[in-house]
Amino acid sequence: MCNIRNQDSWVHKNNPELATEKAKDLVRMSVTKVALMEPLKEAELEVNQTAMVLGGGISGMAAARSLARQGYETHLIEKSKQLGGQALNLFRTAEGEDVREKINGYIDEINKNENIHVHLNTTITHVDGFVGNFESELSSNSETQILKHGVAVLATGASELKPEEYHYGKDPRILTNLDLDKKFIKKDPILENLTSAVFIQCVGSREPQRPYCSRVCCAHSIESALELKKRRPEITVFILYRDIRTYGEKEYLYQKARKAGILFIRFSLNNKPEVDLNQGQLRVRARDHILHRPLEISADLVILACAIVPNRDEKLANFFKVPINDDGFFIEKHAKLGPSEFATDGVFLCGMAHYPKPIDESIAQGLAAASRAVTLLSRKNIFMSGTVAITDPVHCSSCGVCISICPYSAASFIPEDDRFFPGRAQINPVLCKGCGLCTASCRSGAIHLKGFDNDQIFAQIFALNDVG
Repeated sequence: MCNIRNQDSWVHKNNPELATEKAKDLVRMSVTKVALMEPLKEAELEVNQTAMVLGGGISGMAAARSLARQGYETHLIEKSKQLGGQALNLFRTAEGEDVREKINGYIDEINKNENIHVHLNTTITHVDGFVGNFESELSSNSETQILKHGVAVLATGASELKPEEYHYGKDPRILTNLDLDKKFIKKDPILENLTSAVFIQCVGSREPQRPYCSRVCCAHSIESALELKKRRPEITVFILYRDIRTYGEKEYLYQKARKAGILFIRFSLNNKPEVDLNQGQLRVRARDHILHRPLEISADLVILACAIVPNRDEKLANFFKVPINDDGFFIEKHAKLGPSEFATDGVFLCGMAHYPKPIDESIAQGLAAASRAVTLLSRKNIFMSGTVAITDPVHCSSCGVCISICPYSAASFIPEDDRFFPGRAQINPVLCKGCGLCTASCRSGAIHLKGFDNDQIFAQIFALNDVG
């Protein structure tokens, strides 16, 4: 690969004569490097055509159902006593669909599918292996079993923040969005006698400790506000917001709320609303952003639109060698080119473990993760890249730097019972991604990266000065 476009013609388009000279240099350097190339050996692996889906929420169930429908044996791992995840706490979708009814349909189909094995009250305690040949240790009720599988789908979900502001937990009239949904589901009689309700947005979101937007809160609050209006048309409903983010077709939901008489009052991060509990009276103080005057609302209910917080399962991330961002969510391989997979081969991602998202997007990503997983499961054998690091154990000093720096856990020590080089470093070519970190950090010069060895790099540098 001689990249004249990116490294030359694009960056030097205003100096064509100098760019031509640079192009000659780049071609000469590449030819010199190619002259020293050696054949790369690609590792061949057999694929265990069994899938493991970790997380029995709606996204994980969508992935498991898709894999099973395509004929692949699938193990669905759920740490709680039932499938459904956070969707069990939701009342209706923005389109008016009964969430519990849909979820129960999913669960029934999964339980009846012979290709799906459901493991409830189960956690993963250890993972070995690599793409096509994983071995996971499952723990349930003090019993352990080893599950062999070719791919893994992480759908571990997220949860609603339990806030410490606005007097939450001190009065039963101060709820979160999920608390209100539970009252809708149970048909709580308290909802039939309300005269006013106040929704407060961005509770715990878009703040220094959680700078991200939880995405579903605005639409969820508006759905709930419309449901209150539907049950009791004379109720006065306020939504105190920082920015309304009902993206896509949910903008129609916002317009419907406006037409229904729901009142929207904007506030800033530096001037949040205040909730006052005094002598049994529940009042909310805010500032009208149009009149620039203080406002006091007497409320029967205060509903907090709380942030979605990740599980931040660093133990699981270490098991599968996958990254977590500063907020605690898993990071996909590429936002556009690999939105449902990790850089680690054979491990895929979906649902709110990736980022807050509504039900329709969670299902779509679960199906996407299953589709990507099938590209591996459908093959009995796969070949791994030959551009990997190799060690020369004769020169290895057993310092362990390569082992500590490798993000894919490809480097390890040769067992002490080895006859020739006990305790020296070795590289697993299946796990290696050819990133070069170990090669650059090796103080003994014992590690070489195929296709980018020292003699090739130096040959390129020498060729740069060789204009003969």
